[in-house]
Amino acid sequence: MSDHEAHCYELVADCRLRAATDLFAHTWDPVVLAALHLGPRRRRELRAAIGGISDKVLTDTLHRLLANGLVDRHAHAEAPPRVEYGLTSLGQSLVDGPMRALGLWTIEHGDELLAAQEKGARRAST
Repeated sequence: MSDHEAHCYELVADCRLRAATDLFAHTWDPVVLAALHLGPRRRRELRAAIGGISDKVLTDTLHRLLANGLVDRHAHAEAPPRVEYGLTSLGQSLVDGPMRALGLWTIEHGDELLAAQEKGARRAST
């Protein structure tokens, strides 16, 4: 067992895997990351591309993604001011790696997952 594995075994709450999976705990984080996959965008372009996200939720999501080093903010020196958000190399690696793998898994197993969830909901209601 490596030192890292031993550390995660002893302190599971501090494990890097938990920190990584927390990135998917907020509904809009993966959606915004996916919207930025094609390149940098301004806020209004993000809102239009995503649809259904409020300005406050988009602001909170961008702040969280900035704080996690997944997105960067670039203010252009021009009038009127123009700000764009784009993926960092860390964010790009998340989108190209785990998010892409999860998307492929969802394509393959999504119907099975939804059926199991419906079955569980029916059981819970009886």
